[in-house]
Amino acid sequence: MALAARAWPAVPTAPLVLVPVGSCEQHGPHLPLTTDTTIAVAVAEGAAEHLRQHQHLRQHGAAVPVLVAPPVIYTASGEHQGFPGTMSIGTQALRLLLVELVRSMRDWSGPIVFVNAHGGNLRGLAEAVSQLRHEGHDVAWLASGAGRDSASRGSAGHDDAGHDDAGRDAATDSHAGFTETSLMLHLAPEQVRMRRAQPGNTAPLAELMPAIAAGGVAAVAPSGVLGDPTAASARAGEELLRAIIENVSALIDHGEPDQHGRLRPRLTAERQP
Repeated sequence: MALAARAWPAVPTAPLVLVPVGSCEQHGPHLPLTTDTTIAVAVAEGAAEHLRQHQHLRQHGAAVPVLVAPPVIYTASGEHQGFPGTMSIGTQALRLLLVELVRSMRDWSGPIVFVNAHGGNLRGLAEAVSQLRHEGHDVAWLASGAGRDSASRGSAGHDDAGHDDAGRDAATDSHAGFTETSLMLHLAPEQVRMRRAQPGNTAPLAELMPAIAAGGVAAVAPSGVLGDPTAASARAGEELLRAIIENVSALIDHGEPDQHGRLRPRLTAERQP
């Protein structure tokens, strides 16, 4: 399922391609800079396997092959400027990068879905995918449901009240807190420094955004943490990842893109007016 490991003759005809979109930015004193990328890749790989096992996606009676592309690592992380290690290309460069990636894939790929795990990428994704869909490309994007990526309500892994599958409020656990730390303890425990984990700013993200917009995350959280990672566990991370993968798989299989190309749950006949 990994596109990067294949030689070109082994790339199937018109596959569904999942492109993980992460970041290289500070994640507090206890998590690695590539936390978002690790999570995005795990979600994309898990969704690809889930779709393959359940054979949901079919075209002309045959299962649609699903490939996971190499991740997009350098993205829009300007709000983390000032923390050593953060590398950002900004929203407009990200938009252009995503547009050109999809254009370059048009001769061989089927549908393309960007699997995002960083909240700072939302605007770039929305602008890029809107433009690409206007050009006629079969492309969409979705939020993984981890951290600030899920701050808008109804993301995968969170209910309509903004609570994650462990019952925590996503608005107060948006960066390097319980959710992301638990996921990383499950995915890459050797990269997590739990002895350095400390509570950060746990105020609702909406209250913090004006100060973050003016002075970055450092203005509200000198440690870089928005949330409290101290109770995180690998078991919670495993449960969270399972729920996120199921929700993301359902969005890919049954979701419909909104006006910005973001996959949303399809309304059932009972809920439609």
